[in-house]
Parts: sequence; structure tokens; C-alpha cells
Amino acid sequence: MNEFQLIRKYFSNLSKSNKASLNLNDDVFFDKSKRLVISVDTYVEGTHFLNFRKPELVIKKIIRSSISDIICKGVKPKFYFISGSGNKKSFSYSNLSKITKSLKQEQKKYNISLCGGDTVFSNKLSFTITTLGFSNKIILRNNTKLNDDIYVTGNLGDSFVGLNILKKKFNVNKNLKKYFVSRYYMPNLYLKLTDDLLSFANSSIDISDGLISDLEKLINKQKFSYKLELGSIPISKNLKKMIFLKRLNKKNFVSQGDDYQILFTANSSKSRIIKKTSNFLGIKISKIGKICSHLLDNEIIDQKGKKISLKNKGYSHKF
Repeated sequence: MNEFQLIRKYFSNLSKSNKASLNLNDDVFFDKSKRLVISVDTYVEGTHFLNFRKPELVIKKIIRSSISDIICKGVKPKFYFISGSGNKKSFSYSNLSKITKSLKQEQKKYNISLCGGDTVFSNKLSFTITTLGFSNKIILRNNTKLNDDIYVTGNLGDSFVGLNILKKKFNVNKNLKKYFVSRYYMPNLYLKLTDDLLSFANSSIDISDGLISDLEKLINKQKFSYKLELGSIPISKNLKKMIFLKRLNKKNFVSQGDDYQILFTANSSKSRIIKKTSNFLGIKISKIGKICSHLLDNEIIDQKGKKISLKNKGYSHKF
């Protein structure tokens, strides 16, 4: 079973008396009366990050991946707790110095503070991050409306390329390698978008597992389908260049996950304010499709108007 089937079968009933748990079907815990928003994420070496040869970069990836859960809800993260399991090699004096230096940089960049955590000796390296924010309102995951437009921030696919460069599956020049690997370790997060996002988004999620996989989570409790335009899905100039030079297909890059961009839906009447916000904040926000009736099939349309399918919808934890 996948992680969501596991949660529904074994844990959902345990949270039914607690509305703040959001039925364990969202990115966060949200207690409106206490204005409390919490997310928890665990990262394991070999699953969530390739290795620990660059601890100063891995820890940045972990922190950004974690606070992304809060940011996509329209909330600014404020505090975090970090717990880690590792051995003398992974938690050497040199590595710990690099980790703390990076944490200090991330704290300054995103205005967050460390509040506590735990350390455990283990030969299996892992980290767990708990992030806290405060708000009396969030954007729910399952609040999508029929005929909503579908939007995404930033670009998709760069992190996937960066990972495969590190795995030596892609061979690119020095400049492209630097760019893609940087996007793998340090995804762009848009903290300054949170307030505006609250004003126009009906539903939201961060893209961690993959565009299609995460879009389907947005509508997994609602009777909707979606229609996406492949040509409208944003990719970077560098990825366009690589696809052209290596004669690759764009569709194989847009739903691989690890992007940590915000995927959200909004009423079509909000299109003008969304465009205005995008221009004012200097944040790329692309309309990529529409929410449709459940009576219609999910569709992805290419630049020639033909329906296509993706071999990989995104990552899924299997148990």
C-alpha cells in the first residue's frame, strides 16, 4: 500500500475527534482558535536526499522542503524543531559546523528560529523537522471548486535534472550543472507570496511528489477531474535548452517531483489579480489548466492539441 492508504486504514480514525488534524488529509495541523499551524517531515538518506557528502547543502534542502508545507498554506513559518539520527561520521565536528552555518543562513533568509529537537546515535542518517506558524486562516488542500483555474509558481523539472546529474545520468556543461544541482539542493520558495495567496487561492499544496501526483491529492476527496496544457507548464530557460540540445521530451520532466513550488487553484475571476500580484512581486505564476467535472476524464493536452499520458505521475512511498 502507499502512504495515503496506510494513513486512511490505520490512523485516520484516531484523529476524527480532532478537527485541527484536518482528517490527516492535508499538509498541516491547523487549530484556528489557537492560530496554530504545524507541519512535520522526515528525511532519510538515500530516499529524500542522495547522500551526505554536502551536509551544508542537504540541510538547506531539508529546511526548505519542510517550511514549504507551511508557506503553501498561505502562512509564514516562524519556528522549527530539528531531530537527527546519525553516527560519528555523519555528525563529525566538520559536518556539524557546516550544518549550523547553513541553518543560520536559512534562519536569516526565511525569518525562522530554532526552538529545540533531539539527537540519536544511529548508522542510518535521518532528520525530522517540525515547523510552526501562526494564522487564523489557511488554504485547505481539499477546497477546490468546479471550473477553478490551476496555477503553479516558478519552474518545474530543474530539481529532477539536478538529481540525475548527481547520479551521473545526465551529462551537461559546467554552468548547467551548477544551475541544476543548485535547484536540487536549494529550491526557490516564495515567502512574500503568502498573504496574497490567502486572498485568491481556493486550494493549495506544495509540489513535493510530482505535479500530477500532487494535483490528484488536491481533488482526492472531491468529485473532480482536471485538464492540463503541457505547453503552459513552466520550465526554466536552462531546461528548455537542455531538452532542445539533447532532443528530449518536456513531458518527461514536469511531474518528477522535488520542485517545492506552490500548486493552487483559484476562481477564474481572480486571474487579473493573480497576474498583477505576479508582476508586482516578481514571482512567476503560470496558469496551466482547469478543474473539470468528474464526468470527464483527466486530460493532459500537448502543444498540438493531442491528449498525452505521462509514464510517471510522481513519487509514491510504498509499504
